Amino acid sequence: MLGPYGYAIWLLCTLLEAAVLVCAIKKNALHRYLLLNVNMAASVLVSIARYNILSHCGFTSKEYLYFYFYSDSVLTITLYLALTSLYSHIFAELKAARYIRLGTVVLLCGTALFSYGVVHQSSSKLVTHFVVELSQNLYFVGLVLTYVLWAAVLKMRETRTRLIQLILSTGVYFSLSAGNFALQNLYHSHSAFFGYLTPLFGCFLPISWAYAFWRVPEDARLVPARLAMVPR
Repeated sequence: MLGPYGYAIWLLCTLLEAAVLVCAIKKNALHRYLLLNVNMAASVLVSIARYNILSHCGFTSKEYLYFYFYSDSVLTITLYLALTSLYSHIFAELKAARYIRLGTVVLLCGTALFSYGVVHQSSSKLVTHFVVELSQNLYFVGLVLTYVLWAAVLKMRETRTRLIQLILSTGVYFSLSAGNFALQNLYHSHSAFFGYLTPLFGCFLPISWAYAFWRVPEDARLVPARLAMVPR
């Protein structure tokens, strides 16, 4: 059963996710970063739906557990799509949107097939195991894609500060989530510790995105290539 800490972090994350949408609307960034905002809107709706199911069915009910894992998989996919949409911003001048969309679908399907291959021998709860495995694998794929995207930012000398902020914060979140999954798989006995730590990770992304929309102007510029220079 969730305690005061769990409910407090849950409420805080939901409010922060709603704040991202408010900041995006106020700063005219809703359509420009549409898939990022779709992910935040979906997160808010899922949080409301989860609380409704929790209050009616209970924390340990099958209804809540199934909805939690399935909705988490949906949110992971929307976050993956949001990340790939940032590729379109970086490669907009190359007119590579078609290839990015194709690559996004192929990689998502490949990850899904790999996840199915991992769990297909499970005779019980195959679908549940699949969605959990898919979420975990998409976090690792997202982590790799973020590093690839950051390399492209440096290579192409991208200077849009808000876009760079969004990419870096998304990369940090994928890193935290992927590392969290890996550590949980290694240290099952420390589940209580992860129960306190994991919810905090969910607050990082909406905080950083809200900051990027609210505090960083769209026309702000910097030179990220300097970050890769090592002084001699």
